[in-house]
Amino acid sequence: MYLTLNLIYLYPMITVSNFKKHLIDKGGLTNEEFTQIEYLIKTKKVAKGQFLLKQGDICSHFFFVEQGLLRFYALNEEGKENILQFATETWLVSDRGSFFFKEPSTYYIDAAENSIVVIIDEEFIDQVSRINPDFRKRNEQLLHNHIRHLYKRVSLLLGASARVRYLDFIAMYPDVLLRVPQWMIASYLGITPESLSRVRKALAKENFNPNN
Repeated sequence: MYLTLNLIYLYPMITVSNFKKHLIDKGGLTNEEFTQIEYLIKTKKVAKGQFLLKQGDICSHFFFVEQGLLRFYALNEEGKENILQFATETWLVSDRGSFFFKEPSTYYIDAAENSIVVIIDEEFIDQVSRINPDFRKRNEQLLHNHIRHLYKRVSLLLGASARVRYLDFIAMYPDVLLRVPQWMIASYLGITPESLSRVRKALAKENFNPNN
């Protein structure tokens, strides 16, 4: 079945300064072009624990995090969460396979804290592309960059030590450490919370401060 969102149209009450900056810096839009598509922007408040996507739904949106924190994950046969991605402010998250191929998703997206997201659908992408033809090319470059990071993540999970994975996590998500419980970080790293605790203790003995 298709994912049906209870969309709450909040503009102009909610400003989307992060999204505007993203479209201008990453999408190549001018201020004037942004003004032309501003009326199309749909936003939603997402409470902590609320789902934006569930397994079995067809994902028909991208979610841009204007404020807050989302997570993208799957459940294994025992019902244990395997977190593939966190999405903090200015990040995009979606099940791209479900979005592009219209197949039921095997993933979940929910809010790890109260959040505000911009809902991006195909109509929005098409309208922006008409106003700025270069937008679609830039959007594809972002997709390729996402795939590049995904390859690196797979390589780390297959061959890197827990220590190396943790250090890479800190580099990728420097602001997430204090925003989620340790078990979520362990899930993302593909290790047990106990292993994560040992890594953290070893680094602490070396006077390593992840917040620096």
